[in-house]
Amino acid sequence: MMFTLDYFYILLGCMLAAIAVISVQDKANPRRFTTGVFWALYATVYLIGERMPPIAVGILVVVMALIAGFGGVAMGKYSELSGAGKQASASKLGNRLFIPALIIPLTTIIGSVLLNHVKIADVFLLDQKNITLVSLGFGCVFALACACWITRSSPLQGLRESRRLIDSMGSVVVLPHILAVLGLLFIDAGVGKAVAHLATAYINMDYKLVAVAVYCLGMALFTVIMGNGFAAFPVMAGGVGIPILVGIYHANPAVMAAIGMFSGYCGTLMTPMAANFNIVPVALLNLPDKNAVIKAQLPTALPLLAVNILLLYFLM
Repeated sequence: MMFTLDYFYILLGCMLAAIAVISVQDKANPRRFTTGVFWALYATVYLIGERMPPIAVGILVVVMALIAGFGGVAMGKYSELSGAGKQASASKLGNRLFIPALIIPLTTIIGSVLLNHVKIADVFLLDQKNITLVSLGFGCVFALACACWITRSSPLQGLRESRRLIDSMGSVVVLPHILAVLGLLFIDAGVGKAVAHLATAYINMDYKLVAVAVYCLGMALFTVIMGNGFAAFPVMAGGVGIPILVGIYHANPAVMAAIGMFSGYCGTLMTPMAANFNIVPVALLNLPDKNAVIKAQLPTALPLLAVNILLLYFLM
């Protein structure tokens, strides 16, 4: 039997469904029903999304967006230790607390490098199309088991902690998945061609430095808008990178792509749309300023973007 990514989608869907049930049962949550519905809809996408008509999945996502937009996702009440209790538990467990966290990357590396071609009865052990993700899934399962063993807790307690963390992150946990799809929609809508037309019609591309700057700044800007450098890349590569930098200035495509992605990552440092990088840490650390992470990263992002422009100009 080959372990595919579908098994972990089902596992994640079951976890979200359980969180939805617990949320509805939490009478301390003033929006327990809408919160429960939100996570139940998200669970539905993972459990049976591939079997549903695309328009039905789209409707689910729109309903989720409406629930989140009108403040329907709220935090509930959780059985947590006091500050002194947490400190005492952490002191007792010591450095063993890091073991579950280290198991995840270690398992991912072992599965991706050592088990990638392992077969049982002529069938690959791991899904060849998603080896890294499947290995990551196993790493998370092993880490949970290890955490339960170290802390002498039950998997149910792990589920409760998952609910607390996912409630802390709120609806932004869905944002990276939606933004990843946005890049494909932009391609189908012809945004890349529109960018190429605007760039050539209103900006003088006869100077290589100008063309390079437009490409790098565009990568950063579209990443700021979409929150995802991978979604921005096909737009700017199709609009400026390939037709102008490669087609006219004969740039090395590998250099153009690599430095372009680095420029996109500069945009990642500057946008709340990159929720998993810039908003989730704020929620988990309970920082008073929602833009604290972005403000700390701006002094790095802006000079690095300027350096990327110079690197692409001289190296492409």
